[in-house]
Amino acid sequence: MTPDPSVLRSLAISAEDLLAAMEAHARGGPATVLRVTPPFSGRMRARLHVVQTDDDTEETVHISPQTLLDEDAPAYPTPDETADELRSHEELEYSVDCHREYHEQQVEDWRAAVLDHVVDAVRLPEVDGDVTISLLGP
Repeated sequence: MTPDPSVLRSLAISAEDLLAAMEAHARGGPATVLRVTPPFSGRMRARLHVVQTDDDTEETVHISPQTLLDEDAPAYPTPDETADELRSHEELEYSVDCHREYHEQQVEDWRAAVLDHVVDAVRLPEVDGDVTISLLGP
């Protein structure tokens, strides 16, 4: 194990951590990344992290969740978008409760679909070459 992140070759990332980071970003929340901290080895686990100015060393590796998805990944459904979709259905009558249920279903559908768009490898500035990605969980 070493303080040098260039030894990284493979990262394991929990599907729930990736989804939480993506949702935080989409909702405009605090900067949320997947983080790997020293000491480093070839195979490591990246964990969900809300970026704070005082808690990282310069060796810490932050991975933006967007870099882990291919370009065809579906966008996170916003409440405004789902309200517009719901209102466009002629056979449905819009209500706040109906919108809440519809939006929750669209977010669940997004969560299931976006995991099919996780890339096999990423290039990180701290590492020479690609780092393979292993998604843990559903």
